[in-house]
Formats: sequence, C-alpha cells, structure tokens
Amino acid sequence: MEIQEQYTGHVQPGGAAARRRLDALTVTKISVGPMDNNAYLLTCSSTGDALLIDAANDPERLADLLGHDEDRPRLRTIVTTHQHPDHWQALGSVAGQTGSYTVAHPDDAHPLPVPPDREVEHGETIQVGDSALEVIHLRGHTPGSIALLYRDPTGRPHLFTGDSLFPGGVGKTNSPEDFRALLDDVENRVFAVLPDETWFYPGHGDDSTLGAERPKLPEWRERGW
Repeated sequence: MEIQEQYTGHVQPGGAAARRRLDALTVTKISVGPMDNNAYLLTCSSTGDALLIDAANDPERLADLLGHDEDRPRLRTIVTTHQHPDHWQALGSVAGQTGSYTVAHPDDAHPLPVPPDREVEHGETIQVGDSALEVIHLRGHTPGSIALLYRDPTGRPHLFTGDSLFPGGVGKTNSPEDFRALLDDVENRVFAVLPDETWFYPGHGDDSTLGAERPKLPEWRERGW
C-alpha cells in the first residue's frame, strides 16, 4: 500500500494512506468504503502496539495498512466512535483476524456487530502501548458518540472526533434538542478546555484545528440544526 509521508490531513477514497510521525505515536489515516470514511491507525513507537479508530470498511485495505512483515504493528485494540453502520462494516472481520479487543461507549454498544470487550465512559483512558487516549463523550450525533484525545507531551494535542465535529460544524443531528446537546458538549468538553493548536481528525473528510473553527461557533449555534 502506498503511504504518503508528507501529512496534510487529506486522503482520497481508494487512494494512498497518509502517515504522521509524532515522538511517541504514529498516526496513519486512510479513506475506506463508499462513504469516504476515515480510519486511523495509531502505533506506539516504542512497543509496536497499535489501535484502530473505526474499522469502517474495506477489511483488506485495513489489513494492508498493518502490513505483512514480521515487525508490523500489533493491532491490540479497535475503538468504534459511534453506532452508525458506515463506521463498523469491517469491525467483525478485522477483530476476528487480529484477535484485538473492541471498545465503544455503552450507549452505542447494542447495534455493533461485535459486542464490545470494553465499554468506556467519559474521562476514562485507553492505552496504545505506552501512550494514553482520553475518552470524551459527545452526546447528540448518537447517544454514545465518543472522541479520543491524545495529549502529545512534546507537541500539540491530537483529537479524533468521529462524526461529532468537522471543519465547518458539528455532526448531523435528528432534532433541535440533539443539536443543542452536541454543540454544548463540543463547546464545553472540547473548545473550552483545549488550545487552538489542537489538531482534530474527523470521521470523514479533511482535518482541521480548533483555532481555525473556534471563531465559527456562534455562527453554528445561530444556524441551528
């Protein structure tokens, strides 16, 4: 599989993956499936242990992302950010092939094809080798949507937002109440506590930073759902 080493946050369906090397973690982004879903492979630089965020589709491409050499990353964990089917089409296949344990929020666990081995709540952490990801529960897109935060000790924070936050707005909601809940959580649990340089990685499309999106928050609320 072709992997671009110059990371911009842009990948295309069926195209090359993109790799970002941090001091302790490597982030590899790939677009899979007909809905241009992003999947993210996080690999601990010191242990080789890996975590996959959203086994969304194309299990063969996700397997290729891991590679086939003896020193390939060992996929230990698969986290599903939320219950929508486009984010778990390859979950059963990849979990079965790798023996990795699966993680989701309890409020979104029931629709998943594989019952989560671990259910996580807001504020808990998930290990990737020697590094930790913080679970942020963002209610509104679905009841159990979660984001994962990596606080790089030598750089900016990195936030994987699923379908709760995109460049240009929060994710789709089904009612004004759900919209307000999601925007409230995004404002209070993300923008209020994380700095502008935080880089975020959404479930579809290109990445952005909180600083680029922060000025638009009043416009999002005014626009409504």
